[in-house]
Amino acid sequence: MALIATLEHPLDTPADVLASARAEQKAADAAEARLLEAAVQWCVLHPAESLDEAATRSVFRGFGDKPVCLAGEGAPFVTEFAVVEFAAGLGKSEDAGRAYLAEALELRYRLPKLWAKVTSLDLPAWKARSLARRTLHLPKKGAAFVDTHLAPVASTIGPAALERLLEEALVRFDPDEAQRVATERAEARHVTIQSRQVSFDGHVDVWATLDLADALDLDDALAKGAARLEQLGCTDTLDARRSVALGDMARRQMQLEFDTDPKPLVVHVHQHPDGTLDDITRVENIRGFVLTTQLADWCIRAARGQATITVKPVIDLAERIHVEAYEVPDRLSTQTRLRDLHCVFPWCTRPAHATSRIDDDHVIPHARGGPTATENIAPLCRRHHRAKTHAGWSQQSPSPGTFQWRSPTGLTYRVDHHGTHDLGPEPPPT
Repeated sequence: MALIATLEHPLDTPADVLASARAEQKAADAAEARLLEAAVQWCVLHPAESLDEAATRSVFRGFGDKPVCLAGEGAPFVTEFAVVEFAAGLGKSEDAGRAYLAEALELRYRLPKLWAKVTSLDLPAWKARSLARRTLHLPKKGAAFVDTHLAPVASTIGPAALERLLEEALVRFDPDEAQRVATERAEARHVTIQSRQVSFDGHVDVWATLDLADALDLDDALAKGAARLEQLGCTDTLDARRSVALGDMARRQMQLEFDTDPKPLVVHVHQHPDGTLDDITRVENIRGFVLTTQLADWCIRAARGQATITVKPVIDLAERIHVEAYEVPDRLSTQTRLRDLHCVFPWCTRPAHATSRIDDDHVIPHARGGPTATENIAPLCRRHHRAKTHAGWSQQSPSPGTFQWRSPTGLTYRVDHHGTHDLGPEPPPT
């Protein structure tokens, strides 16, 4: 109440408070975008070319000004002392000032599509900077690849999806570095048991880095072991039962009696028009990818009975699937989750394949005549499903894969394959 009392115009309703907060946020976003533009202009006014030959060959070598490379390949060099002055002027440490200028240059010269979204206020500057920070190490073509694929979903992309995109760019445009990283990671595989640091109640910490196929099989074995213990009457938590199952595996020579089938790997290998294979194999289990060379190792494991590789039939995302029942069949559920990829609530990025936390929701409730069909089914995470049902949110679907939302205070949003679009307050009825 003290904050509201200081405002020039009292805010009497929740809608007034939210409208004021939104206006302040938009003003802050605009100011941050202008600051990024000023950072780029500062660099333009202090190019490396402005250093004269005498300055770079000072008798006090190492104490004079010099050109520095802040962003990735293709971005201009700037003078080192310009970085120092900029940082001081903004009240930042030199490292923080250098990082800020690097992100601004990365956006302006290597991620032009993201830069355009920032300057048009379609993408908050803080979000753009965090994305630019992740592309500094990529070659020029790799940054352009990320820019093209990231710009349409920059506002909503989650950390896991971003990491996959960055790794894909590295594999495609710097395969030598990608192979070096893969080798480094393979050499880093380990299982560590802190047996010398036993807690007072007899517990120790265990952690590991595993090959994907091994990790999936281990996770499946622990899940089955925990379920079996519950059937036998164990009342421990799920995590506790998984830890007991791991001990059982060790005592039974690495394999539980009730778990003899390895967990299948569902892979998608894409072929180019010339018949060659893509460098990337997509793994449906994790909605991620690995180098195609890894597929050969898994095929060898499958031949030995140590792994199972499954190829699933292609689902036509444009087909209309319809059933008369309320329950959503698996084929319709899979189709709509592949179409929408994540929860379709505004700004939500929870993956649609998180089956235990995602519901197949009828956009128009079945009780009000909404069909169980492609155009009326969409994935909603449990929290947002509850919000739609109990908190006054309303939803429509003008076309499959596009959703219109209205909040309890009258704000409207559109969610589609390009992300969430803030449409502002709903216009008053005429």
